[in-house]
Amino acid sequence: MIFKYLHTGFIILWVILATTIFGLATILASFFSKTGDFPHLIARAWAQSILFVSRVSVQVRGLSNIDPSQSYIYMPNHQSNFDIPVLLGCLPVQFRWLAKAELFKIPVLGRGMKGCGYISIDRSNRKSAFKSLWAAACTIRDGASVLIFPEGTRSHDGKIRPFKKGGFVLAVDSGVPIVPVVIHGTWSIMPRNRWRIEPAGVVLEIKKSIATTDYTRRTKDDLLAEVRQSICESFDKGQSDLP
Repeated sequence: MIFKYLHTGFIILWVILATTIFGLATILASFFSKTGDFPHLIARAWAQSILFVSRVSVQVRGLSNIDPSQSYIYMPNHQSNFDIPVLLGCLPVQFRWLAKAELFKIPVLGRGMKGCGYISIDRSNRKSAFKSLWAAACTIRDGASVLIFPEGTRSHDGKIRPFKKGGFVLAVDSGVPIVPVVIHGTWSIMPRNRWRIEPAGVVLEIKKSIATTDYTRRTKDDLLAEVRQSICESFDKGQSDLP
């Protein structure tokens, strides 16, 4: 047990150090990158370093379901703080986060996220949230993909929470397909309200894309239900199939 706490302490120290080093590199790279692609690659290296020191192995399934040259809205479930390094480190495509505004207030990390072209969303302010969705739509029209957690925040109990509607407004307005992404196994690594980090195997499952062109703002709830069903079916099935 003592070793587990020492290992957790080492991981936390590494996250602080890596965030400073890679964050500064990302900020510097952002001055020379108009697209944000290179800063995103640096952020990917940051995430992979955290997975390595945490002894978290990730198996990616379903890569054939996506075309790296096409724009998508990626929608994963949200189990743990480790969802972010898993997605950033192991989803091998360019994308921009649509992330909660609080993350952008963290020194170095927040400036680095801006340098990557990630988009801040303040869900407590409806007007500000819709401005963020508009910024995300512009990002998609410029050819980049966007990633958003439809639950809005991490699960409290390991189960999938209700979905927020903002991402689906973005989807029908932009007309790009949604790719449901199912993360299996991060809950056991670091559940909400627990600081101790446990090594584990994770499966990152990329589902077939769902077209949004047949939906409108009026029927966005039907789109939400289709995406949720795709994620929940695979999540429930996959809990017994972890490495």
